[in-house]
Amino acid sequence: MKIVDHIKNAKGKTLFSFELLPPIKGQSIKGIFDAIDPLMEFNPPFIDVTYLREDYIYKQHANGLLEKVAYRKRPSTVATCAAIMNKYRVDAVPHLICGGFTKDETENALIDLQFLGIDNVLVLRGDARKSDSAFVPTPDGHAYASELLQHVVNMNNGRYLHDDIDNLEKTDFCIGVAGYPEKHFESPNLDTDFKYLKQKVEGGADFIVTQMFFDNRRYKAFVDKCRENGINVPIIPGLKPITNSKQLMSLPKVFHLDIPLELTEAIQSCKSEKEVKEVGIEWMIHQCKELKEMGAPVLHFYTMGNPEPTRKIARAVF
Repeated sequence: MKIVDHIKNAKGKTLFSFELLPPIKGQSIKGIFDAIDPLMEFNPPFIDVTYLREDYIYKQHANGLLEKVAYRKRPSTVATCAAIMNKYRVDAVPHLICGGFTKDETENALIDLQFLGIDNVLVLRGDARKSDSAFVPTPDGHAYASELLQHVVNMNNGRYLHDDIDNLEKTDFCIGVAGYPEKHFESPNLDTDFKYLKQKVEGGADFIVTQMFFDNRRYKAFVDKCRENGINVPIIPGLKPITNSKQLMSLPKVFHLDIPLELTEAIQSCKSEKEVKEVGIEWMIHQCKELKEMGAPVLHFYTMGNPEPTRKIARAVF
């Protein structure tokens, strides 16, 4: 079922969902199931599965020379989605990214998803490789999420890359895009960020999932600005509790977000990492209750394969 239909059928009730990483190359699917099982009591209508682009490793040969080799650490997003749907009978939402894929490879992946009965995709540009200072498009791949979005929309309309094939069937994907309550770090200002977001919605995006945030006023202002600019699709807040003190520095650095002073000082006053985790969970419980009152359609948690903090929050909220 499409995410927009799940939201419509909920009739104003806030739903629960979460995101996880596919297995590291060479590991079994059991780790994924272990991360999902504790959260199934909250009846998630869908589960997101991320996709990370390839990076490079260096292999040393016997002659001492180093060879630069492309390496994809977590290659099994599509297979993970299929396994989740088969075991749990819930919708799996794969991330589609620009980096690391040619347009043909993207189209073939979308065909595989259609064959598997996967109705939803989250379209993203994706991050730069760790070895690159900025995002570098793959040759003959998409450079922007808007281009990738158009590719999916074209297939939904029965238009594929190559027009020499007869009787092409239309796909029927529900398409999500990312939104940034505190602005995408590469945008010069929030208004420009909204301009591009509106272009994606007008181009066919069906829903928005936000970057994580710790101040609900940012989410409310973001939703209000979207509505004022004619963006009327569901806006799903992305959430992640702080679970260790190092995240006070790492989260702002990696995700380009602000952590409120009240939360910062509460964490800095903790005497142990256990206390930090408790503070982070309590803050997120308060956030979630407030977001439900605000009418958020879904509370979407970035679990990173660690279900326990999310489980404690969900038990207090749902």
